[in-house]
Amino acid sequence: MASGWLPPEEYVRTLPKQTGYACLYFTDEQGNPFQLRSVHAAHAEVWQWPGGNLDAGETPWEAAVRECREETGLVFRGEPRLLLTHFVTPRPSWPCAHVGFVFDGGVLSARELAAVRLDPAEHSEWAVRSPEAWRDDMDDPTYRRLAIAVEARRTGVAGYLETLNRKGS
Repeated sequence: MASGWLPPEEYVRTLPKQTGYACLYFTDEQGNPFQLRSVHAAHAEVWQWPGGNLDAGETPWEAAVRECREETGLVFRGEPRLLLTHFVTPRPSWPCAHVGFVFDGGVLSARELAAVRLDPAEHSEWAVRSPEAWRDDMDDPTYRRLAIAVEARRTGVAGYLETLNRKGS
């Protein structure tokens, strides 16, 4: 091939495959993070924010808002504000890279928290705790993601996190 250029359809087939997730990070009125407890024992992250994988043709923002509604019953009407981009390399439980978008969901009032209705097929409970209190219930990579989201909310500067799942590391 003289020019080295491939037609777009061919070139795209040579690119790495990755999936995406999106979620909303909420706090209570005291600034304590709100999280959901997954019922799936296989999840590395037992505690997580309302969110999930992007459906075909869906934007990260659309996925975050949809998943929040499905998982908590809360209908989020705020504007997109990115707190964190998260890149996860392939791992045994997920065979391709995974890119996450954590959006700021803002503050939930006591009334909004009382209105949370979990999907029992996905989550068994919700909790609000200080960032420090979450430490004991989270593995290092998941807690690091929480700490970066807390800092991004505090400073107004979006964070970036890589979770590397390499053999031997």
